[in-house]
Amino acid sequence: MPSAQPLRFGIAGLGSAGSALIQPVLSNPAFSLAAAADKEESVRARFGADFPQARCFPRVEEMAESDLVDVVFVATPTHLHTEHVLAALAAGKHVVTEKPMAVGLEQAAAMIAAADKAGRVLMVGHSFSYETPIREMRRLVRGGTLGPLQMLHNWYYTDWIYRPRVVEELETRLGGGIVLRQGAHQFDLIRLIGGGLVRSVRAMTGRWDAGRPAEGAHTTFLEFESGAVGTAVYSGYDRFRSAELGFAIGEGGAVVDLGAYGAARRALAGSGDEAVLKQQLRYGGTRNRHGRAPGAQPFFGLTIVSCARGDIRQSPDGLIVYGEEDKQALALPKGKTGRDQILVELEAAIRDGKPPLHDGRWGMANLEVCLAVLRSAEERREIILTHQKAVAD
Repeated sequence: MPSAQPLRFGIAGLGSAGSALIQPVLSNPAFSLAAAADKEESVRARFGADFPQARCFPRVEEMAESDLVDVVFVATPTHLHTEHVLAALAAGKHVVTEKPMAVGLEQAAAMIAAADKAGRVLMVGHSFSYETPIREMRRLVRGGTLGPLQMLHNWYYTDWIYRPRVVEELETRLGGGIVLRQGAHQFDLIRLIGGGLVRSVRAMTGRWDAGRPAEGAHTTFLEFESGAVGTAVYSGYDRFRSAELGFAIGEGGAVVDLGAYGAARRALAGSGDEAVLKQQLRYGGTRNRHGRAPGAQPFFGLTIVSCARGDIRQSPDGLIVYGEEDKQALALPKGKTGRDQILVELEAAIRDGKPPLHDGRWGMANLEVCLAVLRSAEERREIILTHQKAVAD
């Protein structure tokens, strides 16, 4: 394929995740928005009206088999990832799939084998390890100025469990619940900063509201092969918000309204129809707000990294490094999100043959951590991991 020709991008699933990648594709001259697939006619109609140059398909398989796309972004529900990824690879397309890549390790392995056989790129994203502050934390740790990594933590308290949901988002076996949907972000960024090789996991999960039958909280202890340790703590029950400790900034660099206490719980209780609220989050919906430029660095909770001679945490402008003699503020570039970085990594893999960090094996390693958390909580014991992958810096 001539390098001057943009890579033709197709989006499978126009929910919140699929919608979020539209603006990065439009902003990157290496790509063109060529197609989308969604089962809902009204969503396809809105997308088609906004992007008449792109073809809309009712089925992912139809889009994958067409000659209109070079890359398929799979943003369908998690339990459908495997069939849609395999269909795209079988049609000779490169693939990026949303996290988690599957609901089981066997399915993840099948995806990896199919990509290897087809000679196509398979990447897993979006995850918050693509974000600039997390990558810079990894660079500082690897540089060694602060000494060896000792421990790192990501703690996040949100309203996740009370946001509008469809059935599969609250069903663990279908890829729902906090561990698979949000813990996947936490484990990914922790693994990136820590070098990737997690030795073992010990965790407990919580289901504290019978009306929302999914894991809504977890506390996880991770031990790395290096001896470094980490914790991932998440609660999605819409009470304390960790943005109170993080400059009132949330995902995407957006300001969190901390004055609207319990707003998600109240909105859900008073809606009368959760499906209507969920529909508003899909492409063209009144609550779909993707595409806005970030005002600050993104915060996926409170991330703190401790080395032998210093600590690192995020700030609205970048990072704060607490050394032995003083603390320094490091400003980092703004304006590019982790979703922008997905495309940078993807183009380098397709055009230049550069192995992507977030490839299928990386995604499988992260899925292994998620599943180990669920198993550890059920069996109340430490789980040893066997499918981890080191960071290729």
